[in-house]
Amino acid sequence: MSRTEFDTYREVASALTPAAVSQFLASRDWELELRQAKVREVWRYRSDGPLLRAPRVMIPLATEYVDFTPRFIDALESLAHIHDWDAGQLLEHVLATRADLFFVRLDQHMTDGTIPFRQAERTLHGIHKMMKASATTAADPNHPHKGRRPPAVGEFLDRAVRLGHTKQGSFVFTVVTRLGDAEESTITFPRRVMETLARGLETTRLLAQAGRHQSLASAGDSGLSVDLVESLEDLSAPDHLNSLDLSFEWAAAERKPDVGLATIMFGRDLIGEFPHIRERLIQRDEPARRETLVGLVKSLSRDDSMPSGDEAAVVTVVAEVDGKSLRVQVPLTGENHGWAIMSYERKIPFMVTGDLIYERRAWRLKGDIVVDSSFLRHISGYSAPDLGGA
Repeated sequence: MSRTEFDTYREVASALTPAAVSQFLASRDWELELRQAKVREVWRYRSDGPLLRAPRVMIPLATEYVDFTPRFIDALESLAHIHDWDAGQLLEHVLATRADLFFVRLDQHMTDGTIPFRQAERTLHGIHKMMKASATTAADPNHPHKGRRPPAVGEFLDRAVRLGHTKQGSFVFTVVTRLGDAEESTITFPRRVMETLARGLETTRLLAQAGRHQSLASAGDSGLSVDLVESLEDLSAPDHLNSLDLSFEWAAAERKPDVGLATIMFGRDLIGEFPHIRERLIQRDEPARRETLVGLVKSLSRDDSMPSGDEAAVVTVVAEVDGKSLRVQVPLTGENHGWAIMSYERKIPFMVTGDLIYERRAWRLKGDIVVDSSFLRHISGYSAPDLGGA
């Protein structure tokens, strides 16, 4: 074994445990011939050839021995050779025994097998957001995905999910979700998260294919959430991306679920539907309601749709609603428009009431809009908007 190969297998050995390798062998065509507790195991490969010539491998168990790591590396290299795999393939197969694998493939033109650093950063952020969204839905299908998350979500993100080695084929990110000990009799939370993710992705694809008139199923039961769709938007943002291909490899030691059995592909035509699906989910979760906003006016843009002679604009007010900072577009005319200009110029908080709704990819205030100018009048000393500057 060359030095480079040895270093590669050392990386694989650091990612595995003897117990994980034993579980892998038990799920394959291997038989346990000998076991010395906390010392070693000897496994024989079941084949049609003579018994004495059957390949055997010794798995060291004594992790405290000074020569454990080189012996473990030797065992892994032997297993890879017997199965005709490289080190990366061996790692993937062993992990898949007690872990679910999730592959995110970016299908795009690459001249040298690399992607821009900023795209990689955005992709990792999107994957993390996707896993967090699915974990939240799995823990509580009715959770609003804001504020405090169930404790299981943080534990899952900290302990159960890992980023694995990349694979060939455009650019593939591998997400490894460890399922826990084999002794657990119930479906583990990490498996529930992955099933929720697969169901949410499949539902998103069906909605994207059906168009904007398809009714939304129960969001939590279908794995859908605004955060999940937003994560797909993050992953598919680059214009040079041809498609986003998502697939699962379910742990061999567990029952295979009824979702995530085929690659879930999003081409550019389906990617274009993500914003519309997200908007419908927001409108479903947060229907129009009467709301009073208190915040700063961040921008003003003239509204040419109003009758000639009226001073009108659409102002953007940044205000906190239910613990979340929103940028809300508010159409104003006449004196209300003047108070908004004064608020903008002097950086004085602006108070306005209307029907808060999410549409056309933005938060808007509609209906009977009422501006409360009492604070502006009090702090400025003027009974009408003074637009002369600070």
